[in-house]
Amino acid sequence: MNPNLHHLLTIAQKPQRRIIGLMSGTSLDGLDVALCLCEGSGPATRVRVEQFATVPYAESVKAEIRRVFAQNTIEFEHLCLLNPWIALLHADMVLDCLRAWEIAPQQVDCIASHGQTVFHAPRSQHGKPNFPNATLQIGDGDHLAVRTGILTISDFRQKHVAAGGEGAPLAVYGDYLLFSKAGEDRILLNMGGIANFTFLPGTLDVETMFSTDVGPGNTLLDAFTQLYFPGKSYDTDGTIAAQGQVHEPLLRALLDHPFYAADFPKTTGPELFSRDYVVQAQQRSGSLGLSPADLLATLVAFSAEGIVGAIRRCFPTSSAPLTVYASGGGMHNPVLMRALRLQLPNCRFLTTHDLGINPDAKEAVLFAVLANESLVGSNAPLGSSRPGIPAVSMGKFSFAR
Repeated sequence: MNPNLHHLLTIAQKPQRRIIGLMSGTSLDGLDVALCLCEGSGPATRVRVEQFATVPYAESVKAEIRRVFAQNTIEFEHLCLLNPWIALLHADMVLDCLRAWEIAPQQVDCIASHGQTVFHAPRSQHGKPNFPNATLQIGDGDHLAVRTGILTISDFRQKHVAAGGEGAPLAVYGDYLLFSKAGEDRILLNMGGIANFTFLPGTLDVETMFSTDVGPGNTLLDAFTQLYFPGKSYDTDGTIAAQGQVHEPLLRALLDHPFYAADFPKTTGPELFSRDYVVQAQQRSGSLGLSPADLLATLVAFSAEGIVGAIRRCFPTSSAPLTVYASGGGMHNPVLMRALRLQLPNCRFLTTHDLGINPDAKEAVLFAVLANESLVGSNAPLGSSRPGIPAVSMGKFSFAR
């Protein structure tokens, strides 16, 4: 037998697997590195997070990614070079974390790498009927595997697209396996660059479970904070937005887009919700002269309205209170969280800390879970009859030698 296949079989037969989950989101703030101990598979999956770190990106790294990130026109050579460059950068970050944690690479069974999304193009967004759903993440798995010496599973979103999904959101798989609970209807709300949620029914019925993007989370808030306040990556604790007033005509203009009327599930990204999108809405609403504080206050309200509107549409007649477990950077914005609590008074708001997972680590952990399913799962937990949730194993395998 090929030694690589023998190594793979050995890992799959272990009672526990040590998997590093990697996540770098659209906020471009850095790489989340979660060292997870996984056992079981499917609904019997159990995960313990042994270590977690967010390794920040230098401004020079962010600048290189932004040259291709959600851009319609790019230098193709630069994209080609970034693919291995990002992988080697992530590999060195992983090795640095392992040294700090005093863990040898040989003690890790595999890396689960999401990569860096640079463009997301579902058919509903690109509007070209002769082309399929598409999404692109860079950070080549082979380079990660060879540099670290660790089996790497990467490029998870492509199988999802190939099987009829839009490549996002993928959180539904890990959310269902880790966080479902009989008797409690749960919403797992992730507020990263784009906000999305997974509904987990207390009946545990996969036919009523679903996941969807709902609109911007932090992407526009971060973009305009960086524009108006050079050197600041984001509005820490929402302090700038808290000083402003919501401009109602601009808010209505921002919400005037077919995305918000489209059926669920759906996906989107910074390709649509960009600075240009906001400027065009300002032009339509006569609000180009807004102060930075008023603009950020309005953008917080825009993110909140997208989340609230989606929850109200999806659960218009829910008599039982819904428990919302928040994660992602938006969870740390008290202005955004206050708006959600005010507009959804029947919801109980907690975080995934209350479920045993650090909310900042959640997405990296979920990719470790996807890798665990690729190694030992059966595809059984999720039925392909649910729109946007194909029953497939995701991820491409890259051997270290």
